[in-house]
Amino acid sequence: MPQPARYAALPAPALALILALLTALAPAPAARAADNGEWSVFPAASELGGRPYFYLSADPGRTIADRVTVANRTAAPLTFRLYAADAYNTARDGGFAVRSRSERQRGVGRWITPERDRVTVPARGSVTVPYTLTVPEGAEPGDHAGALVALDERIGPAKGRVAMGVQRAVGARVYLRVNGPTVPAISVERLRITQSRPLVPGTGESSALISYTLHNRGNVTLNPKVALKAEGLFGRDLLTRDLKRLPAELLPRQKIRLTERWAGSPQLDWGEVRLTASARDTRETAGVSFLALPWLVAVALLTALLAAAVGLRLRRRRRRRRGRGGRRGAALRFRRHRTAPPHPL
Repeated sequence: MPQPARYAALPAPALALILALLTALAPAPAARAADNGEWSVFPAASELGGRPYFYLSADPGRTIADRVTVANRTAAPLTFRLYAADAYNTARDGGFAVRSRSERQRGVGRWITPERDRVTVPARGSVTVPYTLTVPEGAEPGDHAGALVALDERIGPAKGRVAMGVQRAVGARVYLRVNGPTVPAISVERLRITQSRPLVPGTGESSALISYTLHNRGNVTLNPKVALKAEGLFGRDLLTRDLKRLPAELLPRQKIRLTERWAGSPQLDWGEVRLTASARDTRETAGVSFLALPWLVAVALLTALLAAAVGLRLRRRRRRRRGRGGRRGAALRFRRHRTAPPHPL
């Protein structure tokens, strides 16, 4: 369900900084306008049973004209700053988010120009604002996502010990396809496994945290799926799982860092973890090996290895000493033979 975009607001010295922070929008597409209960933003045609978001297609160099509606659900007039912004995936969970107004826009946020950048909406009324979207001649083919955002510039009352207020916004998503060649491409990068095991085998639960980066290297939006498989010694099947905590859509050129907890991971084994990411017409697998060894066993093995290494070094040192002693004795006997007087005839 769409949620309002939010800005954290601080006292005056830090306000400029906080307005540059990133703004989260709805976590996944839904068949309704973006709404926070007080105001909503949606394509004008959606009042006639049309679209919850803007779905547009254009050739490079073309200009599209459309209209956006801002509706006020409160009993008092509200004034908003209206602007366009580029979208991206949040690093934390891959959710859909847009840049703040003060950030540099490179795509949809730069190409859209509303007829007005401030609107006052009467109580329980709405205002429709025309806008144009001009695709540059050299625009990259493929998907470009963004939003038309209605920002309430008022700072909400300060709350908490840090006296932090809240500035709210709601954005209607814009999905633009620039016509041309499309290249879907997904990859799994920086696959890691971090294990947690009890000190003594069998005395507690073990677990592993699998972390990885999902990267959309293509120019189209992907709906990724990720399958996890773990094999132990001699190819034994330890785990097979389809991961659930994934973004509903991974935008072009975006990277997100994700984790998956493996409860009950082996306490004594040697194997490999593999992740297979797939989406429309693209698939890639990455693997990482692991050694599950209880701490007590690891310490015992390390102690034995150290003891063996020390013993080997001591034996080598004794051999070298004996070798040097034998060479010195032979040299002394040789010198004594050379200096002895000649034997009488």
